[in-house]
Amino acid sequence: MDKKEAPILNFATVGQGRDIIFLHGWGGSILSFEFVAKTMAGYRSTLVDFYGFGHSPEPAAPIGVKEYAAAVVETMNRLKIEDAVIVGHSFGGRVAIEIAATKPHLVNKLVLIDSAGIKPRRGIKYYFLVCLHKFLKKVRGRGLSGSIDYAVLSPVMKETFKKVVNYDQTGLLKKITCPTAIFWGKRDKETPRYMARKMCKHISGSALFYLDGGHHSYIDDYNTFIKIFKAFVQ
Repeated sequence: MDKKEAPILNFATVGQGRDIIFLHGWGGSILSFEFVAKTMAGYRSTLVDFYGFGHSPEPAAPIGVKEYAAAVVETMNRLKIEDAVIVGHSFGGRVAIEIAATKPHLVNKLVLIDSAGIKPRRGIKYYFLVCLHKFLKKVRGRGLSGSIDYAVLSPVMKETFKKVVNYDQTGLLKKITCPTAIFWGKRDKETPRYMARKMCKHISGSALFYLDGGHHSYIDDYNTFIKIFKAFVQ
């Protein structure tokens, strides 16, 4: 997507003070972190809708994590945000990693919650399904339907989804130099705990906190999360 033609991300701000930017997961919106932002007295919290979610339009053509990150940085520039705590959940964690690794001067602290970005381990079942999908697509013109979340996406967002999930950010983790807190649900099946351990290992000086929950651990175990989160950002 041409940067000059890219529309502005829809965003909302809550409060005044030092800057925090909240980045939602795939399928989320500003509402994903609004209840957290409202508790952060003394901070200006900025919440964005990524392209294709909430009130932000879909991209004109398929994009990837780098383009999503560039859109967030553009929003930061418009708001004159030069030194922020960036918080990302799941897909939002991918975007947060990209910004922290490539624009370190803009990030003073990083918070990753059940973050994507690590190439998943693939078992025999996965490769069997890939082969079956390709075979069915060849003989009948369409393959396996995939998840419900994927099936309801528009063609542009389906291709965007593919670009996003196939992007391995492991190599970027060592470039992150800011203080980093990693929160992870003990029962997270979408981004398993081995990903948390790998992120903590590769991000120098990071701290890992397990929460009593699943992929949305900051909601499942909110009381624990908010205590540690506030202590970290303050």
